[in-house]
Amino acid sequence: MTPAGGTTRHCRQLPFTIMAHRNSRARWPRPTLLLRSMAPAEVVTWAVRSGQLPLTSMASAENEVCTVRSVACPSQTWRPQKVQCGLSGAGQVPFTNMAAGVEGRGGVWMGSRADGPRTSGHVTGKMAVFPWHSRNRNYKAEFASCRLEAVPLEFGDYHPLKPITVTESKTKKVNRKGSTSSTSSSSSSSVVDPLSSVLDGTDPLSMFAATADPVALAAATDSSRRKRDRDDNSVVGSDFEPWANKRGEILARYTTTEKLSINLFMGSEKGKAGTATLAMSEKVRTRLEELDDFEEGSQKELLNLTQQDYVNRIEELNQSLKDAWASDQKVKALKIVIQCSKLLSDTSVIQFYPSKFVLITDILDTFGKLVYERIFSMCVDNRSVLPDHFSPENANDTAKETCLNWFFKIASIRELIPRFYVEASILKCNKFLSKTGISECLPRLTCMIRGIGDPLVSVYARAYLCRVGMEVAPHLKETLNKNFFDFLLTFKQIHGDTVQNQLVVQGVELPSYLPLYPPAMDWIFQCISYHAPEDYINCAEVWVEYTCKHFTKREVNTVLADVIKHMTPDRAFEDSYPQLQLIIKKVIAHFHDFSVLFSVEKFLPFLDMFQKESVRVEVCKCIMDAFIKHQQEPTKDPVILNALLHVCKTMHDSVNALTLEDEKRMLSYLINGFIKMVSFGRDFEQQLSFYVESRSMFCNLEPVLVQLIHSVNRLAMETRKLMKGNHSRKTAAFVRACVAYCFITIPSLAGIFTRLNLYLHSGQVALANQCLSQADAFFKAAISLIPEVPKMINIDGKMRPSESFLLEFLCNFFSTLLIVPDHPEHGVLFLVRELLNVIQDYTWEDNSDEKIRIYTCVLHLLSAMSQETYLYHIDKVDSNDSLYGGDSKFLAENNKLCETVMAQILEHLKTLAKDEALKRQSSLGLSFFNSILAHGDLRNNKLNQLSVNLWHLAQRHGCADTRTMVKTLEYIKKQSKQPDMTHLTELALRLPLQTRT
Repeated sequence: MTPAGGTTRHCRQLPFTIMAHRNSRARWPRPTLLLRSMAPAEVVTWAVRSGQLPLTSMASAENEVCTVRSVACPSQTWRPQKVQCGLSGAGQVPFTNMAAGVEGRGGVWMGSRADGPRTSGHVTGKMAVFPWHSRNRNYKAEFASCRLEAVPLEFGDYHPLKPITVTESKTKKVNRKGSTSSTSSSSSSSVVDPLSSVLDGTDPLSMFAATADPVALAAATDSSRRKRDRDDNSVVGSDFEPWANKRGEILARYTTTEKLSINLFMGSEKGKAGTATLAMSEKVRTRLEELDDFEEGSQKELLNLTQQDYVNRIEELNQSLKDAWASDQKVKALKIVIQCSKLLSDTSVIQFYPSKFVLITDILDTFGKLVYERIFSMCVDNRSVLPDHFSPENANDTAKETCLNWFFKIASIRELIPRFYVEASILKCNKFLSKTGISECLPRLTCMIRGIGDPLVSVYARAYLCRVGMEVAPHLKETLNKNFFDFLLTFKQIHGDTVQNQLVVQGVELPSYLPLYPPAMDWIFQCISYHAPEDYINCAEVWVEYTCKHFTKREVNTVLADVIKHMTPDRAFEDSYPQLQLIIKKVIAHFHDFSVLFSVEKFLPFLDMFQKESVRVEVCKCIMDAFIKHQQEPTKDPVILNALLHVCKTMHDSVNALTLEDEKRMLSYLINGFIKMVSFGRDFEQQLSFYVESRSMFCNLEPVLVQLIHSVNRLAMETRKLMKGNHSRKTAAFVRACVAYCFITIPSLAGIFTRLNLYLHSGQVALANQCLSQADAFFKAAISLIPEVPKMINIDGKMRPSESFLLEFLCNFFSTLLIVPDHPEHGVLFLVRELLNVIQDYTWEDNSDEKIRIYTCVLHLLSAMSQETYLYHIDKVDSNDSLYGGDSKFLAENNKLCETVMAQILEHLKTLAKDEALKRQSSLGLSFFNSILAHGDLRNNKLNQLSVNLWHLAQRHGCADTRTMVKTLEYIKKQSKQPDMTHLTELALRLPLQTRT
């Protein structure tokens, strides 16, 4: 095995984008891989790793370090650094001239001593002409020898996909002097009640109540606010229908004849009076014990009550609340409110629930009013009276402390529903603590409702929150809207098993159950619509989403038609583009099946209302973005194609001279996404017709044209795959039409390297489909385009030298030329000769070695061409190894060309014999040595002597890396042990390692 051609990593430098190995001959790889837009190096990496591509026989000018069974390959270790390219050209040497001689320091010469060349710094003499002899390659053996040995993997107990096992561990609590921290960890799954620790005085509410300074807390809260409530909007106007007007209607409509039950509080004297001298924690403990006493047994359940008895009992509780408050039994009053709030979680008689809600919320309203008036009275003394729209600064410390105390008590209620209702009832009291307290509590309470599982209970809780919210902050519309949309999300629960089983148990049908919702929904709608913009389009914007979520396309079409009807007269749509855009976004967000979307009769007429170009383009971008995200399978639906072609055409026509590159890139991405999703199956002619039409429609966007060329090439390869390489007259004509499409389209592109790569790519496709003359035309066009490559090109907005990109392209081109057969009417290797002439005439930069690296690659190519059987082939295409059959005249021409290339390389090495270029000379000398080692027949004495001279040249001035030289020599010694490489033993003896000293 040779170092340059026998390593997996090495072939990345010469990508073979179209060749795959198949025994002694090769076939074309899968077209999906061929036409995928990946870097050439990535293609080869995949091919080698997957076994589709053997190792290349051609080493590039830049090889990489690799290992073959842990032995370093020396030809990969020299890898010189790239030289930055300048603008000026280098002096040219005619390609046909042979190097006659080299004088001066660093020259390559033919020594007369058998033991190697002289080692002095100056050499005077005439450079010999070195004939080239390619060594015969056994690619199969080389490929097998460079395979990595399979090593069994032992994961042991660890595997990244293995579930993590958590081991329980407990650490004793350790108190250290001077430290208040402690360490404790446990994986116990038991749930600890955070309020159960109240008895030892360590619960967070007790600690906070004992240490928090209400004034400091309010000041700290105010400092972090960014929004302020507006006092002038804190009261609703007379045009808002109050809840009291709806109360009687609900009670009269929702009645029941079934028996009801109620839990009555029996009364307790524990909370009548407290000792003033008790500590704060003792007060909290006492009151929580009273609440626990209420929850655990100080209540009585009354059964078999009629509706009127139930109403009477509720009114008694309301009066008991007032009496307890008047007698300063605040804890008893709180117990009554909590008890009543719990009744709202009971839906055992579901038809009566709306009336129950009305009765219970009356008690909550009473409680909230009593608490507010008590705290307000604390702020009033003989010297001052609070104004109607007071601020927290006007409230004294006593009022604030009392207000906080009420919120702390309510926070201790364990059950969700009573805690929510009681806190909502005193929401207005937040005005004593902070200007933004209400605006912060409303979203939190809205989120609390999400924890209520019964959809009927939750919707009435939302109605109550909207009611108290409108009383204290009617301008906070965000919370109202959030409650509405949360209801829409939970509405589907009525079809769940829980609700359906409950209805079955109570013998209630769904038509009788649904009318229980309107009282709550009517109130929520009234709150949302109060002082909302009286603009039709704003209402339509909200309702279209509801229609899309819960109805079919027929109803959506009705809404769109109604919008068109209202917005078309007097061109009213021109003032409502933002709302119309939102309508479109909501429609396409819910219709992921575009065949259904475009079958909505009024959808496209709706788009016609966007007559302002910038707005119309934005809408089209939204549609295409949704299509790319949600369209899972390719389509040929004519409705979708016609509609999206119109949308894409609208985007394309918006491009002008002032359009930014980022905008062009985005539009191209969206249009390409559409093109990729169009497939007519095996109707290839229809597919090609679509690509022809697309080319005429999107001619101003270069990335779209590039995508079309790749798509047509893929189409040709799919045709080849379908026919298994045996084209009929019809399919042969079709693939030639595809090739002609590409040949015509490529010249219209602006990017020079885009054109070069597409010429090469399309030529490879033509060659795979046995279109030899068309392939030659592509390759000739690429060769003729090389002189036009500028010295600097724009890459992502930055000007960079182009020589490295040209080198990459040419290496790819050389790999293709290996299997291109010669034309019978032209000379031997006519394409290679034309390419070499272009390379020779190209103006390279003065301090650049790219030209020599290219010549080195050419030498690898010519060496591969001299083999009896080539490394890879294209199925049903005879390459030169079959055409010439190892003819001596062909090999002689090949060797002459090699000698000419070698002369150019040696001539360039001579020009580097200067102090500032010695490092480059050493690097290129070692590179040339590796190329000869990999591809030359070192049994030839002259070639063997040249390799020894290059070895010494690489080390002569101390520029070579010692480690690299050592690994290279070790590799040569290893290779010499192979049966057909014994001549390397003598070579290794003639390659001494020189130290820099």
